[in-house]
Amino acid sequence: MTETTSAAIRVGDDYAAQLAQFSDEWTEIHRQQAALDARKARLLARSAAYADSFADATVPAVFPPAERQALSRRSTCAALAMAIRVPERTIQRATNDAERLVNDAPAVLESLEAGRISARHAQVITDQLCDVPAAGRAVFLEQVLVVAERTTAAGLRTSARVLRERLHPEPITARATRSEADRRVEFEPAADGMAWVHLFTTAPIAQGIIECIEAAAAESRNAGDTRSCAQLQADALAALALTGVTPDDVISSPVLPHPIEVQEHIKPTVQITVPALTVAGVSDASATLDGYGPIDPETAARIAVNAPSFTRILVQPETGAVLSVGRNQYRVPADLQRAVRLRDGTCRAPGCGRRARACDLDHSVAWQDGGTTDVGNLACLCRHHHRMKHLPGWNLDHGPGGVLEWTTPDGKQYRTEPDPAPF
Repeated sequence: MTETTSAAIRVGDDYAAQLAQFSDEWTEIHRQQAALDARKARLLARSAAYADSFADATVPAVFPPAERQALSRRSTCAALAMAIRVPERTIQRATNDAERLVNDAPAVLESLEAGRISARHAQVITDQLCDVPAAGRAVFLEQVLVVAERTTAAGLRTSARVLRERLHPEPITARATRSEADRRVEFEPAADGMAWVHLFTTAPIAQGIIECIEAAAAESRNAGDTRSCAQLQADALAALALTGVTPDDVISSPVLPHPIEVQEHIKPTVQITVPALTVAGVSDASATLDGYGPIDPETAARIAVNAPSFTRILVQPETGAVLSVGRNQYRVPADLQRAVRLRDGTCRAPGCGRRARACDLDHSVAWQDGGTTDVGNLACLCRHHHRMKHLPGWNLDHGPGGVLEWTTPDGKQYRTEPDPAPF
């Protein structure tokens, strides 16, 4: 054996030993994380049961029993969400998942606690379990857990779906009809003036949409369009939704319209906040589109030109203070209401992102308790948090400058401040 060969073997042995250490430590961390995830599930399920048991004592009797239980649960979820600065809906979903795991799949929970599966594996199982009738759940869980402990979460998802179909006594046609009720469209802001639009619909409709825009993109590519296939597909869908053309028009047209052309068909009622220096033409600072965020001045100008009514709000570029609120929109709201919504931007409950224009205007100190109707005593609260504020244990103090101090039933305090000017 040469000296070079011996050195290579030593290096290989050292690498193997270090890799084994990494692998063992990584596995142990994974096991601990799984155990913590199981612990979180138990806590959330316990908190939900506790909220149910105390609903009659903590929610006024003016509400019907089912609504009292729902309000008690939401109050509990809100307190937990504020404690770790996550959206309340995130805690609600996690609580629902935890109850299914703890109450309906104890063997899966045990496997998670032992670190044999991950939280993703458990989530896949409970997601599929929702659609398995009670009579078939024991068999489903017994068989799917064996697969879960030896495959990836992605592989488990496919296997669990197949197993569910095999064990499900209800025809898929009936289930598909029921699932149609969940169809919806969701809007998700992204960075740099972009956004996602998510459509949840039936598989045939989704497939039909994809085939239509793929055909339109291919037609434009064959005609020499230099845009990528992904760009052309996005532009085809936008043209279908906004320009009034039919699918046949889109497919037969050799050139799809550019997004700038499509934007000219938008006829919204919008609220655009613009720095005063941008309006004067001496700055190119971004404008703000209500419900989205920063957009470039040119896009803001194009939208404003086409809008049948809009509110243009001028702000001082250094402090962000409101200088004026345009009055050229149709059915102008009250100045005070507009000022409060502009100041707050969203619901002022910690972690809530519901836009101010969809919120109630709440008197922080109730009118019947001597509260005044002015900017120092008004705040935007979504309907849920408006109601929750009045539940026993919750308290809201309104400080100078629109600062709100929330106190939850467990005595913890959280502070929210008005949206800062985005310039």
